[in-house]
Amino acid sequence: MSKMTGFRFLALFLPILALVVWIAASAEGEGQPSTIVALDAPSIAIAIATPEERAFEQRLEEIGASLTGTVGIAVQDVETGELYEFNGDELLPQQSVTKLWVAMAALSQVDQGDLNLTERVRIGRDDLTLFHQPVREIVKARGSYDTNYRDLFERSITRSDNTANDRLLRRIGGPDAVQQWLDDKGLTGIRFGTDERSKQSAIAGLDWSPFYSIGRQFYEARDRVPDAMRRAAFEGYLADPIDGASANAIASALTKLARGDLLDTDTTRLLRDTLEQTRSGPRRLKGGAPEGWRVEHKTGTGQVYGNEQSGYNDVGILTSPDGREYAIAVLIGRTSEPTPARMEMMQQVTSATAQFHEDRKDAAGEPMLAGADS
Repeated sequence: MSKMTGFRFLALFLPILALVVWIAASAEGEGQPSTIVALDAPSIAIAIATPEERAFEQRLEEIGASLTGTVGIAVQDVETGELYEFNGDELLPQQSVTKLWVAMAALSQVDQGDLNLTERVRIGRDDLTLFHQPVREIVKARGSYDTNYRDLFERSITRSDNTANDRLLRRIGGPDAVQQWLDDKGLTGIRFGTDERSKQSAIAGLDWSPFYSIGRQFYEARDRVPDAMRRAAFEGYLADPIDGASANAIASALTKLARGDLLDTDTTRLLRDTLEQTRSGPRRLKGGAPEGWRVEHKTGTGQVYGNEQSGYNDVGILTSPDGREYAIAVLIGRTSEPTPARMEMMQQVTSATAQFHEDRKDAAGEPMLAGADS
């Protein structure tokens, strides 16, 4: 069963007109009139869910339960802090969602004057990692790639480039620095883990080697891992993900980002504008957004073993045409469902959030936008 937290509290004052206190009469004053003392009753705060909120929570439960596997869903209203969730407390693998925390920690160093995004950096063959890394083609063609940290930041978010992410991560102090930033900001329930090449190698039952960044060497090495060892590494990761986070914790972090509680104004805007340009996962959360809604998001996709996908995720901030913001996290820890079913589930969360927004407006009696059908 899911739970709702953060609802507006309706203060119910239960007045007590009088509390009759009988004061025992002394031996001498027995039989005297009793003393009546009037005491104020304390206010009792009770969480009251509206019909629209209950319907939305029920809808999230239906969506989450519709996919075979392990699913966590959280939607938080940025303005009020109201949180709606399905299995929102379970730690699930983030995969490339962790690039979001690298970006935030880097921009925090920009705010502090410890990093200038125009600083030059050279990407060489030793910097290459695994899986999706478009910058590798530039390095292969030129031998190296001279750029700056803003370019790496943008590539990491918009293209989910593993090499760009890992190089930026090293510049800001490595995994420990990112985890320290998360802890300092009070973002509990989020583990950063480690860099992409170390993490992905371990999930496959391997230790990282630069040799794996060349051609299909990683895939061939992974295929040579004994099945029992590969299964143990895969299951061990899912049981206790080094990069585990709960949907509730991610939604809370995104709410704080949207409120400007994590970064300065300029860096907040830079990150949010960059998230809006994300190219990966156009048919995940973004695919369910109605016309006129703004979607800023970051995807994460893990390895497949057998017929099971690990860590298929999308998180972000949805903004309605009238400016209401919702932080959303949809995490699929593991599933054997086909990719279209996963994407459809995520789209349903987005469309349900948009419908909830409209239902609340209707219940509040807000006027329709000019030009809308009567």
